[in-house]
Amino acid sequence: MPTIIDGKKIAQDVRNEIREETLRLKAEKGIVPGLAVILVGDDPASQIYVRGKKNACEEVGFFSKEFKLPADTGEAELLSIIDRLNGDDEIHGFLVQLPVPKHIQTDSLIEAIDPRKDVDGFHPYNVGKLFSGNPYHKSCTPAGIIELLDRYGIEMEGKDAVIVGRSNIVGKPLAMMLLERHATVTVCHTRTKQLADVTGRADILVAAAGKPEMIQGDMIRDGAVVIDVGINRLDTGKLVGDVAFAAASEKASYITPVPGGVGPMTIAMLLRNTLEAASAQNR
Repeated sequence: MPTIIDGKKIAQDVRNEIREETLRLKAEKGIVPGLAVILVGDDPASQIYVRGKKNACEEVGFFSKEFKLPADTGEAELLSIIDRLNGDDEIHGFLVQLPVPKHIQTDSLIEAIDPRKDVDGFHPYNVGKLFSGNPYHKSCTPAGIIELLDRYGIEMEGKDAVIVGRSNIVGKPLAMMLLERHATVTVCHTRTKQLADVTGRADILVAAAGKPEMIQGDMIRDGAVVIDVGINRLDTGKLVGDVAFAAASEKASYITPVPGGVGPMTIAMLLRNTLEAASAQNR
């Protein structure tokens, strides 16, 4: 049986560390890290995620703000709120919860955020800093994956890492982070031929394609580390990842469960980015 990578425990450890650092920052410099979230519309998943962020802020001692706006909110109004938050000294980091309604240009919103306060790590400036090997705010989910590998003592240097999925949120930034750790990285996508042959040579296999249980046991080499980023709800109501967990567990040396693996790390890394932003903005 593989070692199950416990994302819930590691995320809690990270939050505990952030809470201690927040108390120190407040005591020594009078700084309370501030995080704001803009939510447009009533998407249920987004509402749950935003509520989780608010609770996490309370747990670690952050100041938090929420802007809950109707789905028909115009882009100009959103840009006005972003401009106010850019100049708000109480807010050290903020984000627009994605996805936004179709009449709003996502790129326009992201590019309007001050890169120093872009704690999601989506602004082109922060993406460019990551690709140049000198990152500022790192995209949260990929950073959470690296944190999990580090905390479990999983070596990345010299390993063959295969990522299934090339999104701007996970696949691409994770490839850069793994390269920075001296892994040999292959990124797969919908045009990849003989996918099983590629995944079958991976020492570290990351599934981030958004397709339920697409990675089967026969696509995994013996002893591989398997990181499942996917979260999919089947018609039966069951929550599954992009990896067929039972079959993969027969091959993997380490594996993340769904839920309770990568997911909890995303908010933990968001909090860390906000803490680092508060420290940097008050130097």
